[in-house]
Amino acid sequence: MRYYSTNRQAPDASLAEAVVRGLAPDKGLYMPERIKLLPKPFFNHIAEMPFKEIAFTVAEEFFGEDVEPDTLRKIVYDTLSFDTPLVQVTENIYSLELFHGPTLAFKDVGARFMARLLGHFIAQSNDKKEVNVLVATSGDTGSAVANGFLGVPGIKVYVLYPHKKVTEIQEKQFTTLGKNITAIEVEGTFDDCQALVKSAFMDKELNAAMKLTSANSINVARFLPQAFYYFYAYAQMVKAGNTDNVVCCVPSGNFGNITAGLFGKKMGLPIKRFIAANNRNDVFLEYLNTGEYRPRPSVATIANAMDVGDPSNFARILDLYKGSHEAICAEISGVSYNDDQIRETIDKTYRNHGYLLDPHGACGFRALEEMLQPGEKGFFLETAHPAKFLDTVEGVIGENVEIPEKLQAFMRGEKQSVVIPPMFSRLKQFLLERQ
Repeated sequence: MRYYSTNRQAPDASLAEAVVRGLAPDKGLYMPERIKLLPKPFFNHIAEMPFKEIAFTVAEEFFGEDVEPDTLRKIVYDTLSFDTPLVQVTENIYSLELFHGPTLAFKDVGARFMARLLGHFIAQSNDKKEVNVLVATSGDTGSAVANGFLGVPGIKVYVLYPHKKVTEIQEKQFTTLGKNITAIEVEGTFDDCQALVKSAFMDKELNAAMKLTSANSINVARFLPQAFYYFYAYAQMVKAGNTDNVVCCVPSGNFGNITAGLFGKKMGLPIKRFIAANNRNDVFLEYLNTGEYRPRPSVATIANAMDVGDPSNFARILDLYKGSHEAICAEISGVSYNDDQIRETIDKTYRNHGYLLDPHGACGFRALEEMLQPGEKGFFLETAHPAKFLDTVEGVIGENVEIPEKLQAFMRGEKQSVVIPPMFSRLKQFLLERQ
């Protein structure tokens, strides 16, 4: 399988090249040259298949031409050492719980897969030069990537995150690890962090001195595996008797997650339509309503992982639908909620249904409540455990939230970070000094 850049100004790349580079030389995002339609018998029997086998079948379509079946199966099986159960919240709405992995966030799937795939390519390569992974995070990406790559030979990870704009628990998950993980605290926003990472990839001097790649959802090995759990969610919906008119709602920030779901739909996944649920950072919703994409600085909200003002994966969505605003609107609708509405949803859902949402899942649940049509059943992605947003959630429900032992272990660690201004020259200087 070859991979092309969304900007179409760079040579096509192999899977290994796309994964190691992260970003194409022309600043575009890599896309697979084709998306294969899965056979009907697969969907006829999907409810009988275990999660790992469903995921392996999907992975083969993307990566099977480049990775031996036994190796790919091991990567998939090692990645999915935890379940992503579908839990019924109301008669028509289900929660896909993606917080049962090591860092209790949906990004564990993509990060663990990428770490194993990149490790495989490094082991195969004659070039033994150390790989440096740069990742910008608004919260959960940093912890998932740091823990996914922790201790992987031949790889150093640098996590860039916005100062005082992630929760304490999220911060502790990537600032307390040490070993091959370095946390860089940027005095700015997530967009500043993302811009620094992109600038690093474009800097010739830095790239001559270091082998760089990204573990953000701009990397094909990070975002494509997220398609696995959409297929598994559908399998669980079928088991529950819901085969038609299934709607999926995705809390959306950098749009890698929903893009993976859209890839699944292109592969034949019977999802009727998608809803992109935003917080106040509603650039994509504005695009849906007006046809104009106008990125702007992000604003801080209690759903901080969605605080993105210029979502990178918008370029992939445009490419996937050949730039057609009409085609995009036919399959994706949008909505946005402010902090008060998010708090209100957490409270009402807990009181009325006994289900505790995190701020991001609250956006997804509320969107389905308001936007499901007669005859439709919906599932939303509960992207992180509510305890990761302890102050917010406890403040809303007025009760203590039990903190899982996995999170308590992180909280006992000592924070270590390097603080820099949002200036590329400072990041470049720091990275070069580490060589």
